[in-house]
Amino acid sequence: MDKNEANKRLIKLRDEINRYRYAYHVLDKELISAEALDSLKKELFDLEHQFPDLVTPDSPSQRVEGKPLKAFKKVRHERPMISFDDAFSEEDMRDWFSRLENFLKRRVKPEFYCELKIDGLAIELVYENGIFVQGSTRGDGAIGEDVTQNLRTVEAIPLKIESTDPKHPVPKRLVVRGEVFITKKEFDRINREQKKKGGKLYANPRNIAAGSVRQLDPNVIAARKLDSFQYAITSDLGQVKHEEEHDILKSFGFKINPWNKLVHSLDEVFKFRDHWIKHREKIPYEIDGTVVIVNDNLTFEAGGVAGKSPRGAIAYKFSPREAETVVEEIKVQVGRTGALTPVAVMRPVGVGGITITHATLHNFDEIERLGLKIGDTVIISRAGDVIPQVKKVLKNLRTGKEKNFRVPAKCPVDGSKIIHEGAIYRCSNPRCGARHREQLYHFASRRAFDIRGLGGKIIDRFLDEGLIVDAGDIFNLERGDIEVLERFGEKSAENIVREIGEKKKITLAKFIYSVGILNVGEETAIDLAKQFPVSSISEFVKKYSRLSKEDLEEVRDIGPKVSESIYGWFREPRNLELLRKLDKAGISIVREHRARGVQNLSGETFVLTGSLSGMSRDEAKEKIRALGGEISESVSSKTNYVVAGSDPGSKYDKAKELGVRVLSEKEFLDLVS
Repeated sequence: MDKNEANKRLIKLRDEINRYRYAYHVLDKELISAEALDSLKKELFDLEHQFPDLVTPDSPSQRVEGKPLKAFKKVRHERPMISFDDAFSEEDMRDWFSRLENFLKRRVKPEFYCELKIDGLAIELVYENGIFVQGSTRGDGAIGEDVTQNLRTVEAIPLKIESTDPKHPVPKRLVVRGEVFITKKEFDRINREQKKKGGKLYANPRNIAAGSVRQLDPNVIAARKLDSFQYAITSDLGQVKHEEEHDILKSFGFKINPWNKLVHSLDEVFKFRDHWIKHREKIPYEIDGTVVIVNDNLTFEAGGVAGKSPRGAIAYKFSPREAETVVEEIKVQVGRTGALTPVAVMRPVGVGGITITHATLHNFDEIERLGLKIGDTVIISRAGDVIPQVKKVLKNLRTGKEKNFRVPAKCPVDGSKIIHEGAIYRCSNPRCGARHREQLYHFASRRAFDIRGLGGKIIDRFLDEGLIVDAGDIFNLERGDIEVLERFGEKSAENIVREIGEKKKITLAKFIYSVGILNVGEETAIDLAKQFPVSSISEFVKKYSRLSKEDLEEVRDIGPKVSESIYGWFREPRNLELLRKLDKAGISIVREHRARGVQNLSGETFVLTGSLSGMSRDEAKEKIRALGGEISESVSSKTNYVVAGSDPGSKYDKAKELGVRVLSEKEFLDLVS
């Protein structure tokens, strides 16, 4: 993306984020999920980091969310209540720490205080002579709302504090910060009551907590049993480590989170976060990640603030269940029954801990319902372990370059007419879906690309789920695309992707055989490779598409019927598109290494017929080739030997008719020994 395109994208991202954040933080309305909003904010942050001169003062990255509500008295914070930038990966975390060290121009001791990031509402509490005198919300970071009366109803917030540590007596004035939240159990109870009354159900616990704190009637908040943890002291009590602040808070009688932890490396940070990804369901409240803070307060203060966020801390979030990405293409997949299914091919995005590149759109009516265009920014959802879905189109982020999708008039596999049956579009050729499936089986088979682990059942599943449309898509599969499928796990997905990656090198003969040209078997493919050698797919397309039928018929055993098939195959646009996709996927053509040694069958041509008992036909062919001999599919006067196993066919009769020498299996084995 160049600077001009980045600027256009940034303008739209800022407008959209501001709209969603205002609704979420001020009006308590959730237009999109918090995770999808985080995903938009992350894209904004990354683009602004890439193009720092495009950062504007009004960017969402430069201010804290929300505005004070008019219904409450305004409170100016003694120190700004800033919020954190987000990180979603280990790479993001390493980048954050590198930025801090680069800013400070020195190495920073890797000592971090890790806290659970509770999905609640940030608050500030003021105590004078140990008495709670004021409570406020974050607001816009500088000015919040005075919600003292409401916070008095929260049992976890002490109205009076006393010290149990003689080293830290209660100061005349104390300002602390924390979070108000609601437990999962209480959230369920409130929604059950709402349902009984026919009221609107709340979307998540955070909405209830935020809405309750902003209630004008304190009795309402008292009935909702909010909870609260405190996690920071802004008053100077001589603390030099962030960890100390938690100890002091505890000595004053504040409720602190017992799961917070001091660690001494980024690797320990990663372990802390990964532990809570797995165990988040066991705690009674919602968390959406961890907060990682440089433990040394002097280092934290020296880092200062970048935009709206401290350089010395970051929110290391869990992998979102929803995220935004861009639909780069809509492909049409043909299933086993010939039914057509549209599939969104997307810019890779992490959702639920895995990278996603595909999402089924189910049917063409779904595209119309969503109002989806190629190039649209969309929200992808993955709840639990289900297959990712396109949940919503963010139409305000359109640039005007998006393209409408049109239902194809002809089948993308065989060119047959498309028929419309209710919500289903189907290829009119009843054999199309099955034939397409067989072509993919052939492509992955041992004699072709030899992709072990990609058998018929798995190919069927990938087709049905819309992960592959043609053979070229096989090499673009990501582990995350496979892992989300039922009965597939992380390990099996990893094995399949690794196996596919290892099969990107192939000999020319096997490549010709794999693409499934009608009437071109293994031997014809070998003959073509010998007659017209190439070293890349692009060279293959260039050379073979220029061959005339006459050129092709100069190859041994290729007659008019076979030459017509080959010539016609290279004139089908969908076949040339497949070759381009394979080339783009990194498939390379390599030379075939033949075993060195005695070539005592050089110049001899063999035809095999019937079943061999001591070896497979493929093994017999390999022995002949290793000794310099050649294989032919048909018997002619140029054939030197016909090897006849049990139940030989018409080739045996043809050999007798032409006087070609026929070898029994024993005679053949003696010859090749």
